Amino acid sequence: MASLYFRKLLLLLLSAKLVFAATVTYNWDITWVNVNPDSRHVRPAIGINGQWPCPTLKANVGDTVVVNVNNQLGNQSTSLHWHGLFQQGTNAMDGPVGVTQCGIPPGGSYTYEFTINQPGTYWYHSHVGGQYPDGLRGPLIVHDPHSPYAGQYDEEIVLTLSDWYHEQFPTLLNTYLSATLNPSGNESIPYSNLMNDAQDIKLAIQPGKTYFVRVVSMAAFAATYVHFDQHSMTIVEIDGVYTQPQAVDTIYVTAAQRYGVLITAKPSASKNYAFVSTFDLDMFNTLPAYLQPSVTGHLVYNATAPLPPPVPVPTTDPPFPIYNDFDLVPLDQQPLLPSPTTILTLTFSLGTVIGGQNRAVINNSSYTAPRVPSLFTALTAPPALVTDPRIYGAHTNPSVLAPNATVEIRLLNLDGGAHPFHLHGHPVQVVARSAPGVVPDDAPFQAYLPANMSAPAAAALPPLVPLDYSPTREVPMRRDTVQVPAGGFVVLRFVADNPGVWLLHCHIEWHVAAGLSATMVEAPGVLQRRERIPVEAVETCLRQGLPVGGNAWGNSGDWLAGGG
Repeated sequence: MASLYFRKLLLLLLSAKLVFAATVTYNWDITWVNVNPDSRHVRPAIGINGQWPCPTLKANVGDTVVVNVNNQLGNQSTSLHWHGLFQQGTNAMDGPVGVTQCGIPPGGSYTYEFTINQPGTYWYHSHVGGQYPDGLRGPLIVHDPHSPYAGQYDEEIVLTLSDWYHEQFPTLLNTYLSATLNPSGNESIPYSNLMNDAQDIKLAIQPGKTYFVRVVSMAAFAATYVHFDQHSMTIVEIDGVYTQPQAVDTIYVTAAQRYGVLITAKPSASKNYAFVSTFDLDMFNTLPAYLQPSVTGHLVYNATAPLPPPVPVPTTDPPFPIYNDFDLVPLDQQPLLPSPTTILTLTFSLGTVIGGQNRAVINNSSYTAPRVPSLFTALTAPPALVTDPRIYGAHTNPSVLAPNATVEIRLLNLDGGAHPFHLHGHPVQVVARSAPGVVPDDAPFQAYLPANMSAPAAAALPPLVPLDYSPTREVPMRRDTVQVPAGGFVVLRFVADNPGVWLLHCHIEWHVAAGLSATMVEAPGVLQRRERIPVEAVETCLRQGLPVGGNAWGNSGDWLAGGG
């Protein structure tokens, strides 16, 4: 009788899941749209279905999302990445060109289809050629019917943050990467700060209600401080991970990070209040006269009452006190992962000139995309070679991870600026993070270099502080985009339980273009047994004359042969 009861219960649970799960379909034409979000300059932006800002993609946990994309840009290829979604079992849907697919050419179509089993605040964006700063980006919200904070708020608000340039990004990138045109190697500074891809936004607020505000940074470069005048925020989510409630006055949001915060409205509608997003000016090498680093919005309690002036931004550094996200505690109490079975030490820096270009390097190697998407290499390689990193090309900075390994990534920043690093396919535990400026020191740098680095190259690099650290959190913070301090380090851990090819990269778009990326080839033998290259993905490459198998250079006769 007991077994019959449990069988009936299982059937009931399965049927309940089927009732609530749905297929959510979007048909998106990628098009040019003329826009002027800062009221200073009309320029073309990349929109969807003739509209910009791009729409918010919404789904519930368990839903299958289908996005039919048609590229009508005419002069650029495109792709879409679903930032923060793990794509378990659907690695081919992840979106970065050169990693999981070829670009969608002008006039081409492509269908992304995946099931979402994780709640939270995410976003989507193009993942090719520095394209998303020109507008192809939008929020992606996954609602959770079993949210631990359900019943503690009345309404949701989505608040996006972005930096805006007046020139199109391909032109800016050509200048940035040229060591002749840009001998300093400095990034271009944005013109304006935007919220919800606009300025002077107004959020209607009702007295006494509590709002779940989903803050999404879609910036290409700038980190921002977000502060609501006379309103406290309570952090309850970061990058799709529920946290223990943490009251704060200001949040600091790097490019690609997300925060879910609760804000309770005042009991009276007698007046309105301002809120502000202001750039972290320490990220910029210069402060040009055209820069508008702050943007003001308003919480509107009473449409007939006057709007207050902008929130004054103090000249202190930082302008507002901020809470260290390292101290946030995941609500699920996932304990510190055990000692790693795989340790990857990745040192990175800017300022290297290779072939007349300003490049970024990881362990003295600058990422360049392979001819064959790395996923295709993993899925077509002979089983005896699929775990050999050489077939993925040294120029993709590959690391091959064993199934279910406990992986520790030590990111050491030799640059004078902070960098937000994002890992596709996983959230990561942030086991340790140094203060800024601890690197370099007087310890031998060579201890952190790969065995194949030449002695002259190693000797040319500065020394590093030794990574003698002890994890300080029994329950470490987790997120998918982590700030690496200027001249400092972070230590990340995750379990390699999601077979696929996943990119690890700085999410400052300038630096992605300069090669600040690495490739994690996770359990490729298991991947070969579970996934296949979608037919549409193969056809998309073939229509452009691109190979769909073989090593990084398309060689399938001699898998260890390089390109000519």
